[in-house]
Amino acid sequence: MNILSLSLTSNAFEHNGHIPSRYTCDGEDISPPLAWQHVPADAESLVLIVDDPDAPDPAAPKVTWVHWLLYNIPASCPVLEEALSAEDLPGNAHQGRNDWKRTAYGGPCPPTGRHRYFFKLYALDTRLPDLHEPTKAKLEKNMQGHVLAQAELIGTYQC
Repeated sequence: MNILSLSLTSNAFEHNGHIPSRYTCDGEDISPPLAWQHVPADAESLVLIVDDPDAPDPAAPKVTWVHWLLYNIPASCPVLEEALSAEDLPGNAHQGRNDWKRTAYGGPCPPTGRHRYFFKLYALDTRLPDLHEPTKAKLEKNMQGHVLAQAELIGTYQC
């Protein structure tokens, strides 16, 4: 039996490729289009976490900077469109609070060097309660024991 694993892609950049400036603070600072395949049949919802482990300087990283948190994306939803706004979130999806203290996408804006941006998609066996704009730590705590599969897409950017 061939079991396909969850995959995450973007038609804006390849895995480990350069994120176009349109999706960064040097451009329109809009979210890139994302698509996934092979969500487990028993998944109830999806979570997307976008972060940068190279902050503030890839030569001496000190923090993982959170750019975007989305949870309770319907498992049946196959894409997130480019420039997704709070009004356009699929189903009853919610956003968490990023490290700019906003509940929205915040694109790459590295102060120095080429940073890596991790787009991590998780398939959960449940829908999470309304966590009221959670931080990444609170979201991950609530995901514990519910992850069925995960996928990762990495993009890079340098100002």
